[in-house]
Amino acid sequence: MNGKLSLVPTPIGNLKDITFRAIEVLQQADTILAEDTRTSGKLLSHYSIVTPTRPYHMHNEHKMLSGFIDQLKLGQHLALISDAGTPAISDPGYLLLREALRNDIEVECLPGATAFIPALLLSGLPAHSFVFEGFLPVKKGRQTKLKAMASESRTQIFYESPHRMVKTLENFAEYLDPNRAVSASREITKLYEETIRGTVAEVLEHFKNTPPKGEFVICLAGVG
Repeated sequence: MNGKLSLVPTPIGNLKDITFRAIEVLQQADTILAEDTRTSGKLLSHYSIVTPTRPYHMHNEHKMLSGFIDQLKLGQHLALISDAGTPAISDPGYLLLREALRNDIEVECLPGATAFIPALLLSGLPAHSFVFEGFLPVKKGRQTKLKAMASESRTQIFYESPHRMVKTLENFAEYLDPNRAVSASREITKLYEETIRGTVAEVLEHFKNTPPKGEFVICLAGVG
């Protein structure tokens, strides 16, 4: 009898942003697969969860995949978490999810925290229709992607690291429109949460004068 794979969202900052059900699943699972066991250890300790953890991240997911599928086939209940937010969304997890479904293994996905939803609402940009792009390509395909974005009418959402924020905004100004509305949210749910809104040119100028800190969610207005 096959086991079960549970995708469990974890807080993106504030440890209180976890559901009762998520805690219950993490307590009952046979093993928790964690992107970084040290990071997840703080959350698990906070809620007195003693379930064994195994590392599952972008550097070992191909190597560990078949072994975890074998555990699921033997009836094990595995809970997958990332460092923050919902696993498999710009985080490891998709390969395991896909392979579990291919092997007719039960998969459940709990609702919970993800960074781009609060960032979208805090941006003040239209939220009735949007596209989540995750991280822009760093090198190969970046220019092609930026050119394609020029005609997108929906609000576009991106994740970005602090050391690439200025470059990304410069690319928006060059390939799109420096007067396009944009917002940049950082440290969502944390003590220093902040959202900067304005045109691409204005937000770019802000971060040239104030070095970016923390992980960012960028929301870019669509055309028209």
